[in-house]
Amino acid sequence: MNKKFIRLFAAGHLVTDIYQGALPAMLPFLISEKNLSYAAAAFLIFAANASSSIIQPLFGVYADKISLPWALGTGVLLGGIGIGLSGIISSYNVIFALVALSGIGIALYHPEGARLTNKFSGENKTTAVSEFAAGGNIGFALGPIITTIVLSFCGLNGTIILCIPAIIMGIILLYQSRHFSHSEHEKVSEDNSINYKKEVKVDDWRGFGRLTVTLLCRSTVFFGINTFLALYFVHVLKQSEVYGSIALSTLIVVGAVGTLFSGKLADKVGNKKIIILGYSGLFPLLIAFLNIKNPIIVSIILIPLGFFLYMPYSPMVALGQKYLPNHVGLASGVTMGLGVTMGGIISPILGWVSDNYGIHTALSALIIMPIFAVVLARKLPIPNEDINNKGKEGKRIVNIKKISNESL
Repeated sequence: MNKKFIRLFAAGHLVTDIYQGALPAMLPFLISEKNLSYAAAAFLIFAANASSSIIQPLFGVYADKISLPWALGTGVLLGGIGIGLSGIISSYNVIFALVALSGIGIALYHPEGARLTNKFSGENKTTAVSEFAAGGNIGFALGPIITTIVLSFCGLNGTIILCIPAIIMGIILLYQSRHFSHSEHEKVSEDNSINYKKEVKVDDWRGFGRLTVTLLCRSTVFFGINTFLALYFVHVLKQSEVYGSIALSTLIVVGAVGTLFSGKLADKVGNKKIIILGYSGLFPLLIAFLNIKNPIIVSIILIPLGFFLYMPYSPMVALGQKYLPNHVGLASGVTMGLGVTMGGIISPILGWVSDNYGIHTALSALIIMPIFAVVLARKLPIPNEDINNKGKEGKRIVNIKKISNESL
């Protein structure tokens, strides 16, 4: 595993996802200063995620055909500039367009970043993917903190300051992009020379389709909570905007820990088991979260809730790449893009429910999703790669025993 590149990709992922985390934290300020309704605010989440959902798989397809190392730096820049300019604009339509531009930048980064992470991961694919995913989770966590601090002091015009991390990281990634391409060609040549008799890998599209639907269940819960958690603390639990943003950051920081933990554990016990475990723990925690009104206890519940909410994520991304070994970019684009951000498309529906029936009712509708996810996850097939590896491992053990018997 090329740890230097993996960590750089994770760092870029961190900066990119700051802007996904920033947008939900901006909503209370937008609602207050621009007099937006819940539905109008939720449509901004829709703009970011719809643009990312549609485009990200397309970038994934191109990433499978040609190397796009420049996409990393460009994606970070667009993601940051779109959010950075959105706060200084008065027109809602222009804000909508800028948020969509940020979503396109985020879509540009993820497939190529995940593909290169897979390429340089060696045998520890889920561990490498978990590090890459954890970088994004940390960015999600930092986004609300940075945004709340900046906007509390500077107002919405302070969003221009948020461009700075994107500009710095974008320049670094663009400068390093030629090294990614050069090293990748060397690695491909090395792999081909060693494995010239390498067996043909077969894509499991049916398994990948089932995985995508399973991921949509998690995405729906994630974006429902991510969009309305800060607002829930402000308008239902009667806490300050800062308290709401801290709660959102707490959820995501714990999620980053859960992502790293699940990635390392999945390499040992299997992706499927971790996915089922994560969804199974999420169901009772959602019930407890929505039925307790003490803000301190609710904040404590966020710790295991975030852990189990994020636990299935990196195993599902790694599993998707194993289902489609010949289309890793597409698999990454769907699992990290379409399969994740499609959940953001339901945000306007939840916004409408919140406007008419309250935020608590909207979040309560999410409880059924983990149940569907467990049912679907139990039927996920074992990837061909894992079956082959088990077969090779079994033959290796048999050969060792045979050698030992012959020695005796």
